[in-house]
Amino acid sequence: MDDHRRQIAVFPGTFDPVTNGHLDVIRRGAALFDELVVAVGENPEKASLFSQAERAEIIRSLLAGMAGVRVEMFSGLTVDFARKIGAAAILRGIRDISDLHFEFQVALTNRVVAGVETVFIMTNPQYAFTSSSLIKQIIRMGGDVSALVPAEVLPRIKAKFPTAGPDAGLHECP
Repeated sequence: MDDHRRQIAVFPGTFDPVTNGHLDVIRRGAALFDELVVAVGENPEKASLFSQAERAEIIRSLLAGMAGVRVEMFSGLTVDFARKIGAAAILRGIRDISDLHFEFQVALTNRVVAGVETVFIMTNPQYAFTSSSLIKQIIRMGGDVSALVPAEVLPRIKAKFPTAGPDAGLHECP
């Protein structure tokens, strides 16, 4: 008899926009679990560049063919979603000490309140400074984000800023 239970993890976020750092955590997290659910959530405290459905569709297209990974949308508490799908853990990427401080508090709370563990992956150093909020700020100021987001996301960003013009920095990396 096989006593191995499928280990499911949830990687939650708003992914607005999805970044190269997010994709790095997804790839590395997928290697640790039988199944990784990328959970696209809403944050009512943040102004979204893309709708939740658009974000989920973008991530699905980027992850097409990646074994053991699926994308779902959710609302409400991450721990409730994790329990609903039978996840053993929540996966979180840590960029720096301030991330660790915040995520540590949330992880302990999730364990006490819901019995859900959190697994941390240290970010690849090249993505340590990257955040979706910073990327949105750069976009709004006309800066170049081509090194920070997947190339497939750039046309979608351009569509959100049609008046940005050719010199707005929304260029694809060579």
